[in-house]
Amino acid sequence: MVWGLMALLVGAVFATYWRLPAKDLYNTSVEGLAGGAGRALVQTNFPSVSLVAIALVLIAVTVLPSKAWWIAGPAIALCLVTAWPGQVRQSDLDARPVNVIPALGVALALVLTVWATRRAGRAFAPSLPGDPARIALGAVVVVLSAPWVAAELGFYLGNAVFLTSRVVTESDGARAAVHLGHHHGLDGTVLVLFALLLSRVRLADVRLATALLGYVSLMFAYGFVNFAEDGWHEQVVKRGWVDWKIPSALLPRLHWIWLVTLGLTVLAYVVFRFERRAASSGDNPR
Repeated sequence: MVWGLMALLVGAVFATYWRLPAKDLYNTSVEGLAGGAGRALVQTNFPSVSLVAIALVLIAVTVLPSKAWWIAGPAIALCLVTAWPGQVRQSDLDARPVNVIPALGVALALVLTVWATRRAGRAFAPSLPGDPARIALGAVVVVLSAPWVAAELGFYLGNAVFLTSRVVTESDGARAAVHLGHHHGLDGTVLVLFALLLSRVRLADVRLATALLGYVSLMFAYGFVNFAEDGWHEQVVKRGWVDWKIPSALLPRLHWIWLVTLGLTVLAYVVFRFERRAASSGDNPR
């Protein structure tokens, strides 16, 4: 499911950046097939793909022989290059040779997932039962992300409910409130949804289970902060209601917004851990 959704995301980026002229998009200059392919490559460097791939590696290795770490280790390291400052430049989103590095990590993660699935079957990772809280939170996040989903597909939703196509002038120029193409707020949405899904996975290996839960908690916090930051900027600040902006948390840095992100990570971990213990008590009432 996760790989399928990531494929849809990258496919939408490829189609939109192939179809639309660069002037209608954001900080890209290459058009046509090369523009679509290049922007899709850059998208594999964004957190909604490369960082999610790390979680899938942690799940896959639980059913693979120990020698699989010779692939898993490099896969995680390559994916983590995404977080290196300057790896992805918001000011220039055209593809560069360095963007191939995290993409290779994503490819290795896919290989490990296929290997694990063939080895242990489709249901190799048992999960907690679904719950209304996850569904409700996921539904709210998806609804609020509607302008970004439309922009990803290359069109505006209008301005009846959300502010999207109205031109807004800021310090870096004048453009539509929600530009066409990909938004990091949608990366935040995807990370929140994947974190809600993958936090349900239970692994037999205690150390890997703890690592996965901690990592998924960070995914949730990082995704939620970026979802909130981009949404606040486009739907509140650009309407002129307030001037205060939520600081960017897209890249790791020494800033209070990252203290908030880490605090939310701890809170998410505690909630997920409590849920897991409650489920374990239900499975083993003695």
